[in-house]
Amino acid sequence: MSAPIRASSILPARREEIELQTADGLRLVGELARPADRAPVATLICLHPLPTHGGMMDSHVLRKAAWRLPALADLAVLRFNTRGTSSVRGTSEGAFDAAVGERFDVAAAIEYAEFAELPQLWLLGWSFGTDLALKYGCEPDVAGAILLSPPLRFSTDQDLATWAGSGKPLVALVPEFDDYLRPDEARRRFAAVPQAEVIGVPGAKHLWVGDAETVLDEVVRHVNPAVPVPLPTTWDGPMEVGDASAYADRTLAVFADQPVTGPPPGQAG
Repeated sequence: MSAPIRASSILPARREEIELQTADGLRLVGELARPADRAPVATLICLHPLPTHGGMMDSHVLRKAAWRLPALADLAVLRFNTRGTSSVRGTSEGAFDAAVGERFDVAAAIEYAEFAELPQLWLLGWSFGTDLALKYGCEPDVAGAILLSPPLRFSTDQDLATWAGSGKPLVALVPEFDDYLRPDEARRRFAAVPQAEVIGVPGAKHLWVGDAETVLDEVVRHVNPAVPVPLPTTWDGPMEVGDASAYADRTLAVFADQPVTGPPPGQAG
């Protein structure tokens, strides 16, 4: 009998705790979720929002991607905590470095995915994670990037130029009522990347509360277009229930309506 897929629903997958080793000697904690009984078609490498504002690998959209998309869309989902970030999974070594040292974190995640022979690597960045994707993610084995609520605070014109020159797909999902960058301004800023697709999402806000399904549909539409969207809202099979209360304060309250600061002087590039 089919059951509704809720915010706390965990669909079947092969899930393993992983550790990433950075080139500057740090150990980062994470998780890799793959389809339970088949090979993945593509891979999402998730880059979370600002840890200083509550962002982590379990931020709700990324958590729902890992809990649902291996089963619903044949995707592998790699999540991890950037340096100094804590979640239920644990705390990554190091300290937040305002999008400077985090370049090694992004590189370590991509390297892990390559070593694991995961297919078709896509970056899925959210807020601060979009800046990390833009600054450090345009690597040869990365197929493209999807940006959720990009503030473009740590990214530079040169970062956009790098993506423009690569020709790789760049998709920005921009909430109508975003706190930092709204659709019209986003279209103007991303015009520097001819292949960029800016999708304004009516009624949505920076945290995507109530709009996670819209986000996941767009992710699947771009990363595995063979899967019909909208994705199913019910599941006929085994399903676990996660403890969403373990994340609620950090996914909503802690970094809601907080200003996103730019990089320290001298670290803008």
